[in-house]
Amino acid sequence: MKKDVIIIGGGPCGLSAAIECKKLGLSAHIIEKYNVVQSIYLYPTNMQFFSTAELLEIGNVPFSSPNDKPYRYEALAYYRKVASHYDLEMSLYEEAYAIEPSAEGGFHVKTKNRKDETTIYEAQHVVVATGYFDHPNYLGIPGEEMDKVTHYFREAHPYARTKVTIIGGSNSAVDAALELARVDANIDMVYRGNSISEHIKPWVRPIFEGMVAKGKIKLHLSSRVTEIHENHVVVTPNEGIPFELANDFVLAMTGFRPDRKLLTSIGVTMSDDMDKPLFNPDTMESSVPGIYIAGVIASGRNANEVFIESGRWHGKLIAEHIKSKAADAVKEG
Repeated sequence: MKKDVIIIGGGPCGLSAAIECKKLGLSAHIIEKYNVVQSIYLYPTNMQFFSTAELLEIGNVPFSSPNDKPYRYEALAYYRKVASHYDLEMSLYEEAYAIEPSAEGGFHVKTKNRKDETTIYEAQHVVVATGYFDHPNYLGIPGEEMDKVTHYFREAHPYARTKVTIIGGSNSAVDAALELARVDANIDMVYRGNSISEHIKPWVRPIFEGMVAKGKIKLHLSSRVTEIHENHVVVTPNEGIPFELANDFVLAMTGFRPDRKLLTSIGVTMSDDMDKPLFNPDTMESSVPGIYIAGVIASGRNANEVFIESGRWHGKLIAEHIKSKAADAVKEG
C-alpha cells in the first residue's frame, strides 16, 4: 500500500492530520495500535473535559453538547462521527513498530496486528501522532508491581468501602478522589507538593477542598509513598518520620509520557534538556525530512504542554507543507 502520507496514531490530532491531508487531495492512511481515540477511551468513565466542545472540534465538524464542558462519552461519539464523516482510511488494532527509509525515496512503515501478521506500508511522508497513555510515569518504589496498584482510574465502584491511597495532586488525582468519596471509600491522598496543582479545574477545586475540610479525603502534602505492601503503604514526609497507612488499593496518578522509539529509530534529533523532538513549529517537520510530528508527541517530558485544542492545528500545518513541497517538485521538474 503506497500513500502520500501514513499517520501513526488515531487520536484527535492524528484524525485531524488525515482530514487536512484529504482536503488538499493527499492520500492518507491512519495506523492505530488500538481503537479510535484510544487515549480518550482510557479516561475515567465519568470524566468531564477542561475544554469547551468548540475547542475540541476538528475538520470543521461542529461538536454540539448540552453541557458547558463535554464529557468523555460525548467526545468518543463525536470523534467516531468525524472519522465516518470524512471516510478516513484506518488500520485499527495494528501497531507500527518501525519506520525505515525506502530505496525509492520516502519511507516504509512496518506494522503487526493482533494475529502477529506483518504489513509494510509505503509513503512519501510519515506523521507520528502517537499519544502517551501507554506509558505511565512509574515511581520506581518497592511494591509498585503489585496487583493492588494501578496507574489508570476508570470508575469508583470497585473501590467502594475499601482503603485507597491516591498518589498525585493533579486533576486526575482530584477527580479520582471525588468519585471515590461518593462510594464511601476511605481515601488517603499523598502528594509531594505543598499544595495541590494550581491547574485544578476551577469548578472542581472548591468541592475538593470542602471534602478535605470535612475529613472525607485525608490529604498528606509534602510527602511521598516510598513503599507499597500487601496491607499498607509507607509514607515519607519531606520533613519528619515515615509512617504507615492501612491500604487495600493504590491509584498512582503520576502522569504519562510519550514514547519516542519510533522517532529515534528513524534518526529524529531530540533536545538535550526535555527529551523533546526537534521540529519546525511552522511545518511540524522533524529533523528528518518527510517525518512530521503531531499532538502530544511534540511536547517534552511535560506532556501537558500540548492539548487537543492546540495539537488539533498541527495537521493543517503538516498538510500545507507537504502540498507545497509537491508543488515545488513539479515546478523544478
